[in-house]
Amino acid sequence: MIRRFFRHIREGFYGVGRHAAMSVSSASAVTITLLIISIFMIVTGNMQEVTQNIEGSVKISAFVAYDHEEQAQLDMIQASIKNLEHVVSVEYSSKDQEFDELMETYEDESAREALETYREDNPLHDAFYVEVNDGDALKDTAEKIQAIEGIETVNYGGDSALMFVRTLNSVRLGGAILVAGLSALAIFLIANTIKLTIYARSNEIAIMRDVGATNGFIRAPFVVEGMIIGALGAIIPILFTIFGYIFIYDKLGGVLFSEMFKMTPPHPFVLQLSLILLGIGMVVGLIGSFMSVTKYLRWKR
Repeated sequence: MIRRFFRHIREGFYGVGRHAAMSVSSASAVTITLLIISIFMIVTGNMQEVTQNIEGSVKISAFVAYDHEEQAQLDMIQASIKNLEHVVSVEYSSKDQEFDELMETYEDESAREALETYREDNPLHDAFYVEVNDGDALKDTAEKIQAIEGIETVNYGGDSALMFVRTLNSVRLGGAILVAGLSALAIFLIANTIKLTIYARSNEIAIMRDVGATNGFIRAPFVVEGMIIGALGAIIPILFTIFGYIFIYDKLGGVLFSEMFKMTPPHPFVLQLSLILLGIGMVVGLIGSFMSVTKYLRWKR
């Protein structure tokens, strides 16, 4: 059984070598497809990173009413917020801390001195800054916080923040759908190339059947051949992904537009993408060749 396994692998490599022109043609089609897939996987992966950064930076600001400033009341409010679904962290900021942060926004010394006169009768509120684990849950969580006794006002950026997060999620979903569609296209291309190879070796297949070879025995070398073609087609996209992404990352300093739009670090991102591309190439090669040879063997039965 082990000898038969290695024989199929050997025959697969021989098949690729004997039909080099068709193999190169098929591998080239896979290469082009995987290059496009690589680009969209890079975009989708970075959209994931950007979305997580934005979801982490878009926090819900909950301001405490003046009549709920006792420590026991603040502790109760904080506990109520922590118990809400999707809440990751709750950070408390006293009205004095809020005043200090407001002071830091003014660079003009005269403006700071004028503002300082209000410190004793600080009109600001104690506040809680809430981080959630899902951008789509911002509005719902903000409404639940607003309903907690002692919370006067809540701010989370409104519908514009939700729209931005949802837009990024749509880009990620669209990229995933496109990757799936391109993978199907690669399967179609390999299936047709293997089909030509099968027709060119129809006499060989007929002889194998005449001597009693089973369909599985006949099919195995073609499946291996398809996987090899898929792996060969993945070489250039993998090199493009590794060196191209590292070059772009270094060139841009890992930042797109602003610090909010940080790129995914190359390691282990490019290694993960490379393994995925290799896996896609081999799987589509396997599926394409299996479909093609199975259809031919049924037709010739």
